[in-house]
Amino acid sequence: MIRTEGLTRRYGETLAVDSVSFEIDRAEIVGLLGHNGAGKSTIMKMLTGFLEPSDGSVTIDGVDVAAEPKRVQANLGYLPETLPLYPEMTVVDYLDYVTTLRNVTERPAAIRRALAATDLLGRATDVIGTLSRGFRQRVGVAQAIVHEPGILILDEPTNGLDPSQTQQMRQLIQSLAENATVILSTHIMQEVNAICDRVMILSNGRLAVDERLDALQESGRLRLETDAELGHVARALDGIADVTVDDGALLLHLAAGGADERAEVAKRLVAGDVAVHALHPAVRDLEAIFREASEEVPHAA
Repeated sequence: MIRTEGLTRRYGETLAVDSVSFEIDRAEIVGLLGHNGAGKSTIMKMLTGFLEPSDGSVTIDGVDVAAEPKRVQANLGYLPETLPLYPEMTVVDYLDYVTTLRNVTERPAAIRRALAATDLLGRATDVIGTLSRGFRQRVGVAQAIVHEPGILILDEPTNGLDPSQTQQMRQLIQSLAENATVILSTHIMQEVNAICDRVMILSNGRLAVDERLDALQESGRLRLETDAELGHVARALDGIADVTVDDGALLLHLAAGGADERAEVAKRLVAGDVAVHALHPAVRDLEAIFREASEEVPHAA
């Protein structure tokens, strides 16, 4: 659905995005991660047609964004880092204005759906400038979804929200992804773990990691909770796993990480009379993966 090839953007002598290529399918929730200045917002702006690439291309549903930006934007919702709000307008008047710009045919119904989805029905007549940061953030999301787009690009959508509002926003994004592709930029790793199917990590303008979240966190290790001694477990698993101690449990480093190997581990433990209280995959920490990816990619030149 979304495809970039060699996407590049320069600001004078600064190379902000360096030859980034990827494809995103329909109904995926993709987390776009990276340190400040890594190129996240620049890529989002190029995907929306707000910013032209210096080189490379973006196509959405086969349409070149640079050649036909309005055609693409008609089916796209965008929440930029700086909220696109008019503080002197009421919430409902602002959304009515947005639906007019978007050529929405049944505007009252569309506005009510967006207000309900973002829990703003009780604030519809409030002046935007009087709202808290969290409520203004929800108004920003409401304008991005009011025309029910097939693609949502959200830059820090939970910024300023309290824990309850954050959970509601997660549920909203997941429900929207049933009918839309969502690209989500965030610094909060818990957000990615909670709602994303796939992770792309940018470092110095380059794509360092592009992987499904479950595969990315697969470590090829198992965590064993048992009252058996390390030596006893090591003998039972001789030849198929190395055993180390990790935070009160035993970490089994498998020679091969497949499901067949894990099944063999379980068989060996039972045959070796090892009491298995719990045995489950040891998941790699996303923050550690992020740090590693950020360190490995050199600065673009």
